[in-house]
Amino acid sequence: MRIAVASGKGGTGKTTVATNLAVAASRNGRTVGYLDCDVEEPNGAVFLKPQISQTRPVNVSVPVVDSNKCTGCGKCGEICQYSAIVSMKKGVLVFPELCHGCAGCWLVCPAGAVAESHRTTGELQRGRAGEVQFVQGILSIGEVMSPPVIRAVKDAAPEVDLLVIDSPPGTSCPVIESVRDADFVLLVTEPTPFGLNDLKLAVEMVRAVKSAFGVVINRADVGDDQTRRYCRQEQIEVLTEIPDDRQVAEAYSRGEMIVDAIPKYRDLYDDLLNQVETRIPRARQQLES
Repeated sequence: MRIAVASGKGGTGKTTVATNLAVAASRNGRTVGYLDCDVEEPNGAVFLKPQISQTRPVNVSVPVVDSNKCTGCGKCGEICQYSAIVSMKKGVLVFPELCHGCAGCWLVCPAGAVAESHRTTGELQRGRAGEVQFVQGILSIGEVMSPPVIRAVKDAAPEVDLLVIDSPPGTSCPVIESVRDADFVLLVTEPTPFGLNDLKLAVEMVRAVKSAFGVVINRADVGDDQTRRYCRQEQIEVLTEIPDDRQVAEAYSRGEMIVDAIPKYRDLYDDLLNQVETRIPRARQQLES
């Protein structure tokens, strides 16, 4: 079972929900893995405090051109959809930062002048946080493409009963890469005009990728009722509401797990997990039909 936790904007409590859901599930006898796919700013480790046992670089394929073999035919530039390789009269220019590693350029080169090379774009870390198996990716400073690092994190997912995928905020390519293949997506929002605006964008995104989803309203007793009205109008299930609790804020500021610091919240996360579990079989049937 793969549950992705996402949000249309940062600061809604996405990582708080993801980490506490993982810990709550592990306390109930499930084997659990936590994947931090927010590779530009991973912070699940702040709360889970894992012991890292393995670290390795994340490499992506990029082209390298042998100018002695190049005939200037331009086929490499024609096939590249990202302008990562451009054929000019005086030679071929390669922009590694734009390359998606599709291999098209070296496959179509009739002269064999384009070959595969590699460059490091990030780092993958694996470890354990109590009973939770932990995986996170860290995008290298200056890099602009996070999907290759996110894919590496997902490829390193352990064989467990439950995978909790902590997605990046927003609705762009990194988020889509994170939630793809998830059995269920939890959209964490807050009942404010900004929160509602970004929730609508996130709903459009998960509907576009045909994922089953539900909403978690964090700090539910602030703001207004517009978010709940929107969910009713769109027939979106609000699976739980988390109050604006000072104790939660204090535990968060200390980097503590909510389910440990405030025992009453264990039932809330247990109930959230049970709700998701009951909806996944129905969602699978709907997708198959």
